[in-house]
Amino acid sequence: MDKTININLGGTLFQVDEDAYQLLKNYLNAINSRFRGVQGAAETIEDIEIRIAEIFQSQRGIAGVVTKENVEAMIAIIGKPEDFEAEPEQQERSQFPPVRKRMYRSADDRIISGVCGGIGAYLNTDPVIFRVLFALFALCFGTGFLVYLVLWVALPLADSDSRRRELYGEAYNSAISREKRSTGSASVGNTSYNSAYYSRSSVSNAFNEIFGAVGRVLFIILRVFLIIIGIVLVITGSVFILSYVMVFIFKYPGAFSTDAFDVNIAYFPDFLGYIVTHPVAPWIIILASVVFLLPMLAMIYWGVKMIFWFSARDGIYSLIAFVVWVISAAALSMILFNEGISFAETGRSESSVNIEKVPPTLYLKPLKTTDSLKYEKEFSLIEEGYTVFINEDKNEMHITPFLQIGDSGNGESSVRITRRSTGRSRTDASMRADELNYSWELKGDTLFLDSYFTVPQGRKWSADNIGIYLNLPEGTKLIIDKDTETLLTFWRHSEEGRYIKGQATTGERMWIVKEDGIELHGTPGRDTR
Repeated sequence: MDKTININLGGTLFQVDEDAYQLLKNYLNAINSRFRGVQGAAETIEDIEIRIAEIFQSQRGIAGVVTKENVEAMIAIIGKPEDFEAEPEQQERSQFPPVRKRMYRSADDRIISGVCGGIGAYLNTDPVIFRVLFALFALCFGTGFLVYLVLWVALPLADSDSRRRELYGEAYNSAISREKRSTGSASVGNTSYNSAYYSRSSVSNAFNEIFGAVGRVLFIILRVFLIIIGIVLVITGSVFILSYVMVFIFKYPGAFSTDAFDVNIAYFPDFLGYIVTHPVAPWIIILASVVFLLPMLAMIYWGVKMIFWFSARDGIYSLIAFVVWVISAAALSMILFNEGISFAETGRSESSVNIEKVPPTLYLKPLKTTDSLKYEKEFSLIEEGYTVFINEDKNEMHITPFLQIGDSGNGESSVRITRRSTGRSRTDASMRADELNYSWELKGDTLFLDSYFTVPQGRKWSADNIGIYLNLPEGTKLIIDKDTETLLTFWRHSEEGRYIKGQATTGERMWIVKEDGIELHGTPGRDTR
């Protein structure tokens, strides 16, 4: 077996056979001789040794031993010592790989965000020119200001060595080389690099001072503006999330759900299972929560960023959140569309009974009241007087109908019951309407009306509704019980001559049928003249 020698190249230990060691030794000695007396020779030779180590590691030799063939292949890659004839600056610059220039915002030469400094560096032009151009175009309906904002958002900041190298190109390598020779290190600071890269006139420096002062003032104004916007975003997002939690989790409607929207939305998730297909209801709640809460969380996060002016590598997370939101919104739309087909058509079923003889005073009382119902959940549309009572044990829904009383116009009297439902087709909707269970009866001078109707057991809610239309001759007196009065959707306001929503009162009140509705006449037994 040939003799091997252990050597250290660039901090890496190698085993080299005797012939390869002699060839490598002669090669390194020749390189040392070539760079003797040249400033920065030690760093150059060290870089060459690191490069040789990389080549040997990629070759891996024979059984881990560097052979003569490996050394010859390395020399063919790096070159012979006599090939190193460039000037010191060019030698140092050749150590850097070629780069393709890209535009960034400059971190070394900026007044506000570094847009003009980046454009100047990319085009190898004094950025003062672009600052003047942006200022002039800003006077043309704010065009320059808008373009500047777009570039500010679109261009990333050259805040790393690799980005600076792409922004400045070979000029950056030259600046580093000069810095190495003068200081012995490769740290290029703002002042030293800018002075190495730009050769400004006194006019340019004066403009830079002016733009610097204006930029600092504008930056302060901008920061105050962003802080205000950030505070608004944080407060808005927090209030909406708090409202969501209070309403849908703690079931605390308050001003969030009752008075504001005319609907008790706190119990809507519970009612949802009776509107759509039962397995779909949880998915609608989850997807709707994602679609609602993600933008609110984004508002809070971006508001905090505007307030505290910090940067974070959040691009991937923002993209993931946006994709999740889009997928959730699309899935929710598809589910709602599919479920909404069952509400596509409206059907009705109508029955009418004539009353042969109506007493001068007709009493209206409840046959069955909602107080006798057993239910666990209640869902109300306040403005329409439409309330759904849910009995989960029997899987039934009971809903309040509405009552409308008016002049028959022909001296006759009748009770007309109109049932309405929705379905995938008009026939389906009409069949659903026929299934609604409601009762009433007339005994002597009293008309008894159920205070609710019942949806068949196990059937979904289909926007079901029942209207009771009582047509009586003009002048008929009515004494309406307080429970039945809650069914009145409209009555005539005696002063304004229009219909307004009724409210239940204690006891009974007397009404008189007029040509355009009913009018409150007083309390039974009291003179109202």
